[in-house]
Amino acid sequence: MSVTITILISLLSISLLTTSSSSSTESFIFGGCSQPKYISGSPYESNVNSLLTSLVNSATFTNYNNFTVQSPSSSQDTIYGLFQCRGDLSNGDCARCVQTAVSQLGTLCLDSCGGALQLDGCFVKYDNMSFLGVEDKTLVLKKCGPSIGYASDALTRRDAVLGFLGASDGSYKPYRVGGSGDIYGVAQCVQDLSASECQDCLSDAVERLKTECDPAAASGDMFLAKCYVRFSMRGAHSHGGNDDNNNDEEIEKTLAILIGLIAGVALLIVFLSFLRKVCEKEKGGK
Repeated sequence: MSVTITILISLLSISLLTTSSSSSTESFIFGGCSQPKYISGSPYESNVNSLLTSLVNSATFTNYNNFTVQSPSSSQDTIYGLFQCRGDLSNGDCARCVQTAVSQLGTLCLDSCGGALQLDGCFVKYDNMSFLGVEDKTLVLKKCGPSIGYASDALTRRDAVLGFLGASDGSYKPYRVGGSGDIYGVAQCVQDLSASECQDCLSDAVERLKTECDPAAASGDMFLAKCYVRFSMRGAHSHGGNDDNNNDEEIEKTLAILIGLIAGVALLIVFLSFLRKVCEKEKGGK
């Protein structure tokens, strides 16, 4: 009985921890679909399915890849696509995130020739017009947190974090994380861009965050078509593994659930042991 209970508790622990870790990376941020539609059963639909399958399979080995799928008979059926995961994700988390994004795209952009979906941990895009290697600083999503009245030193730290995320040291860094005190930030550009294009996109996103969000905002998200920059006060919202308070709360919740489960199992053992003794006594009395 004890072995069975140990296995049960272990499985519950793994399940709960996996749920808490994956839910944040798979949180929906934005999505969109192209206006043109393809005909069901057409060669283009086959190419879409082939492309999306390739994206999911590739995500188990790398955090970025792009594919071009075309039909030998017609260049009009050519489709382009890519995926990119947040730079701190493991291959397993990346693959799960891309799988979720592809699944949601199938519902959101049913029969659309193109679509894009950004989750907290990954980005997936496909289209019949080539966008690979093309810099695009179109504003996709801007979100500014509520004003909380920064002290002057906090504003200085925020600007320092954003400055770090938007600065270049001459090397190619598509994923960047920075922090100062209780202010954290993360930035990433899509890796089909060159180093100079990536830097240009991130610099633009940083400047737009600084000018378009209140200087005293608790958080800010600036998603352009090929890059994003995000910052927050600790606890304002999650940026992957950088929000320690959020992670601590999740761990505390998980531990509380596990302690309750263990206590319940322990009580069950005591109760069954008591019943066994009662039954033995009754048999001995007979």
